[in-house]
Amino acid sequence: MEIGVVVHGPGIIDSGYAIYILNILSNYGNVSCRLGGTMGRTAVIDASLENIINIGEKLLPSQSLKRFKNEKMDCIFLLNYGKSSTTGHVFGYKVFNNYSKHLKDTETPVIQIERPGEDDGSVIVWDGDEIILNSNKDSRFPSKSFSTLKFANIIANQLELQIVSPEDIRLKYFNEKNNEDDFKRSVYGVSPNENILVNGVVIGKSTSSNLTLISKNGFITDIIGGKIKQHGVEKLGKVNLKKAIIKTGLLRKTDNIQPRIIKTNKIMNNFKIAYLDHVAEDVYKYKECNLVITIGDDTTLLASDILYRFNIPIIGITDGDLDKIVEKGFKNNKSKIIQLEPNHDDIIGKEIFTKIFNKEKILQIKNTQSTEEIINKLTEDIIKIVNNINCDYNIY
Repeated sequence: MEIGVVVHGPGIIDSGYAIYILNILSNYGNVSCRLGGTMGRTAVIDASLENIINIGEKLLPSQSLKRFKNEKMDCIFLLNYGKSSTTGHVFGYKVFNNYSKHLKDTETPVIQIERPGEDDGSVIVWDGDEIILNSNKDSRFPSKSFSTLKFANIIANQLELQIVSPEDIRLKYFNEKNNEDDFKRSVYGVSPNENILVNGVVIGKSTSSNLTLISKNGFITDIIGGKIKQHGVEKLGKVNLKKAIIKTGLLRKTDNIQPRIIKTNKIMNNFKIAYLDHVAEDVYKYKECNLVITIGDDTTLLASDILYRFNIPIIGITDGDLDKIVEKGFKNNKSKIIQLEPNHDDIIGKEIFTKIFNKEKILQIKNTQSTEEIINKLTEDIIKIVNNINCDYNIY
């Protein structure tokens, strides 16, 4: 049997359950595994699992499911470790919905394993209850064919998890009706005082465990059970709230995390500098650069943490408006942070993009100096821009 496994998020990797479940599933067939989502990449690198879990492409979980279906897998597993059973079940429903809605058939069974090791951990058979799978000769199943539901029960018993019905999840969380112009979306599993991220942009903070986002003509206009962050909403712009990726709280908890630095093939005589002004952008595409200039507090914190694994320093432009989307970030020791007066990071960022990068995302210079000398020269150029608008600053 050919088994595809989609791993989502750092939690399932950091907990050790991703590799544990992959080893269990390998008893029943040939297992292929890829990441769904982006935040799990750093966890895969730290755990030295990049040769087992494919992180080569930036794919949404639903896109990873589709890849495995197109590769003719007999069965697909979705592994997740949400911060509660509620968030995990809602996540699974939305992923399966996005995966299946444009398919002519959904005959490839999809089984979600959620929060293994927790009292509320569960297994959900999203599709394929009646499908009969054919096991290979090395399978440990008692017979050569078995139903998807039986397979799910076997795995659930091994992991000591309960089976949850997808219909129960749908009835509990997805009975709201909306029109496209005035859309309301409830967010589940929220605690007070958590960041609310829509497509990677912090647009507010929760004040209650009952949270609803409201949009009008594609723009978020209100948060029930939360406080809106107007600058974040403006940065997000128009959004399809029905399809948006919504997260609350920290993107990754860093308890006992040991960051791993890996080698890359950077060409030192052709020094590449990247410009990054959006936390939701794919930071990993800059792993071959020599330096990255980051704009904004959270963009700087997250990018610095990721780029640390590739031994890449940053020059971060911040203004103290940190939402703290990760608990603690790591930083290359050659990095510099320029902290400005409040509400000035975007202004200076646009000037840097125009005057230093000539409105290009990548700046390449012939390297005749050390990295430290290049960083110092760029810092001086940035400070000149800052001084031109009479903005106070500190360098760290």
